[in-house]
Amino acid sequence: MTPVVVLAVLTAAVTHAVWNAIAHRIKDQLLTFTLVGGGGALCAALIAPFAASPRSGAWPYLAASVAIHLAYQYLLMRSFSLGEFGQVYPVARGVAPLAVTVLAAVFVSERPDGWQTAGVAVASAGLGGVALWGLRGRRPNWPALAAAVGTGLTIAGYTVVDGVGVRASGSAAGYITWLMLMQGAAVPFVAAASRRPGLLAALRPVAARGLLAGALSTAAYGLVVWAQTRAPLAPVAALRETSIIAGAAIGTLVFNERFGRPRLIAAALVVSGITLMLTG
Repeated sequence: MTPVVVLAVLTAAVTHAVWNAIAHRIKDQLLTFTLVGGGGALCAALIAPFAASPRSGAWPYLAASVAIHLAYQYLLMRSFSLGEFGQVYPVARGVAPLAVTVLAAVFVSERPDGWQTAGVAVASAGLGGVALWGLRGRRPNWPALAAAVGTGLTIAGYTVVDGVGVRASGSAAGYITWLMLMQGAAVPFVAAASRRPGLLAALRPVAARGLLAGALSTAAYGLVVWAQTRAPLAPVAALRETSIIAGAAIGTLVFNERFGRPRLIAAALVVSGITLMLTG
């Protein structure tokens, strides 16, 4: 990966952790689901006139990605409602890199070289350490962990689908724009289908935060999708999940969750894994 691609993915990682933290602060997860999707769609609508339309071969991947993203958002918000941010976020993100490595090898015939494989493995070990540290001395919250693992598997699914789709689209900007437009159109429908009384009134106090989270989500994933046109999927996925370290720091600073020496060691493993990937 070139330095520009690395910088883009690291920027996406930090941005992703920030929008997840904002979403976590909105306790009503249906509102979060609605506002994040709406914010992403609004940003996409502003970009759409200036972005090339995806080629015909990309549309099946866009449709599949929308379905997987909706499942991802549901499971992510479910995990947030069940567990601590500093625990479920690392699990959700930590499952993805190894799963992407397997899926990319099977379906895209992308097999990382020795250095990249070692880097993904070392970084994943560090990410797993961040996730497992929170279980020390506690009884596992199995429903929250199950939702987080499911979230991680959907992350791997849409990563591979979008990695193939964006390469078929001919335009990273066009692909992410239509992905967010289609996804954002589906989210209000899901919220309206719930027919919950007072939904619109409940949106107002948290609208600004939710729409900001949606805008940040669009920016973060747009950078990742662009990077997938410039580098193999597995290293990009592993590098993106350094958002776990940012998420752990946010959990400590914002949500008063402990960081501790084990997470520092895990962070060092992640950095070592990144170094190995870049060596490759």
